[in-house]
Amino acid sequence: MAGDKADVLMIEPLMALVVDGVDRNFALHRYWEAPDRDALIARLAPRLRAIVAGGTTHQKVSADLMRSLPHLELISSFGVGYDHVDVKWAAQHGIVVTNTPDVLTEEVADTALGLLLCTVRQLSQAERYLRAGKWRDGDFPLSKATLRDRTVGIIGLGRIGRAIARRLDGFGVPVVYHGRNPQAGVAYRYYPSLLDMAHDVDTLLVVTPGGAGTRAMINAAVLTALGPRGILINMSRGSTVDDAALIDALRTGQILSAGLDVYAHEPNVPAELLAMDHVTLLPHVGSASVHTRSAMGQLVIDNLVAWAAGRPPLTPVPETPVPGARGR
Repeated sequence: MAGDKADVLMIEPLMALVVDGVDRNFALHRYWEAPDRDALIARLAPRLRAIVAGGTTHQKVSADLMRSLPHLELISSFGVGYDHVDVKWAAQHGIVVTNTPDVLTEEVADTALGLLLCTVRQLSQAERYLRAGKWRDGDFPLSKATLRDRTVGIIGLGRIGRAIARRLDGFGVPVVYHGRNPQAGVAYRYYPSLLDMAHDVDTLLVVTPGGAGTRAMINAAVLTALGPRGILINMSRGSTVDDAALIDALRTGQILSAGLDVYAHEPNVPAELLAMDHVTLLPHVGSASVHTRSAMGQLVIDNLVAWAAGRPPLTPVPETPVPGARGR
């Protein structure tokens, strides 16, 4: 009976696998469907201990929401990024936040390489050229860029960053990286200064987490340092890039091009970027295969099931560690 199951609040609609899995194992409450959300929270407050959150930034799990649920213990979030959750407040109040790492690493790394190749070699533009019937009038112009003479600076050499670097090794492309700290066991050169790395490379590939600490880190100074041969690839969060600075740099030729899979106000994309034919734009499809999204969804459920059974959640985020949790 539903009354025997733990109550779980789902903040926004997720794939059917997650909704069905949570509904099968728990008493599911759909926050986004509630005609009066405040009334729903008030009714659940005396007993609700778990939330399922989406991997988007559309619906925040704020301190105010968590504060209104005094028995909250777990937030199981879909996606590797979790900047839609006030994780600092959660950690301070003993609330564990989980995400879905590892299962999407290779898929996102594949997409990053695809976006890089499309941007450098103008493959999307070449396809549009053919579909428009222009090939009959002449060959598509030679691409201005190539991977053959480039060095890629990766911003954020975590799981996904290292998977991208391995792929670039296979392409014979030199890799360096920037992050908060040097990574143990990697041979790539580490730059403590992002600006210094931007001066020394011609391609920046961003896979750092979102949040306040990385907001607008790709700013006018970094783009100026990257220079007129520069290419920016963003696979992280749209918030990591200063949109106005990027648009200006692309418009004036301060950098050569950009390839973007993420945007600050998804699904809205700046009209200035849409109007530029020398950039490559994807609709946040980094992990968007049935195989990988299904694995991510199952991990959301598995974290909830482990917690409900009195076991440590499988993949707590570093800010909210749990003794005995599975090593990541």
